[in-house]
Amino acid sequence: MNLRNARYFVVAIIFACGVTQADRVAVEAHERLKAAVESSSRPEADRLRDRYRHPLQTLEFFGIQPDMTVVEIWPGTGWYTEILAPYLGDGGRYYAATPAASLPDASDETRQAVAQLKTKLTSDPERFGKPVLTEFRPPMRTEIAPAESADMVLSFRNVHNWIAGDYEQAAFNAFFAALKPGGTLGIVEHRGKSGETIDEMKQSGYVTEAYVIALAQNAGFKFVASSNINNNPKDTKNYPKGVWTLPPVLREGEQDRAKYLAIGESDRMTLKFVKPR
Repeated sequence: MNLRNARYFVVAIIFACGVTQADRVAVEAHERLKAAVESSSRPEADRLRDRYRHPLQTLEFFGIQPDMTVVEIWPGTGWYTEILAPYLGDGGRYYAATPAASLPDASDETRQAVAQLKTKLTSDPERFGKPVLTEFRPPMRTEIAPAESADMVLSFRNVHNWIAGDYEQAAFNAFFAALKPGGTLGIVEHRGKSGETIDEMKQSGYVTEAYVIALAQNAGFKFVASSNINNNPKDTKNYPKGVWTLPPVLREGEQDRAKYLAIGESDRMTLKFVKPR
């Protein structure tokens, strides 16, 4: 069932049950998101990773709604794009804030990844709607969306990269600038062991919750809640090549591959912040 048919089906059911307007809106939003997550149009390889990333529960924890303006930071190959763009297609707006491929020092890898994402988003307008692409790389590119225009900014497993580039605080400041008062910042990140230093975070790719919360609060955000949706107690966080030892990267190649596949993807914090009104 496609998203449009799913919507009409749900509306018919909830009207028949005599529920309130608020209930109808909530049920319709849930079913629309569920249809986007379960869509057969998503690549099979992406759907196989839902068991580690829990997209339905994660996005509902953040409070996403189909009429929102949502900015995804550094969407990579578009794993979450495959869900967010169709979900927001009719009544919302999806911004993809990609790495700054237009900068002279952008790597070939960055340029290729951004080009592939653009190709994906223009390949099926009926499915992906009219997404807006912006660039993000402080301090040169920080306007991920017009000031105070976004209802939600989302980042999935990116904070360690900004720490490595020494512009993590500038990143959170940019998110604050783009959000409307009352807007939400949702962060999913590899969770480090309490007390780790910045240098240890740079080496391992794991970040402490306390540091992420401090970055957000320094930018002006209020911490709302954390969730254990993306916890993984099997992750011991002491690998020869940091978090990249685990899938999907598997940087050790065939060495201990079965062991790392059995662990699965990393243990992750899931944090929700709000820009005060």
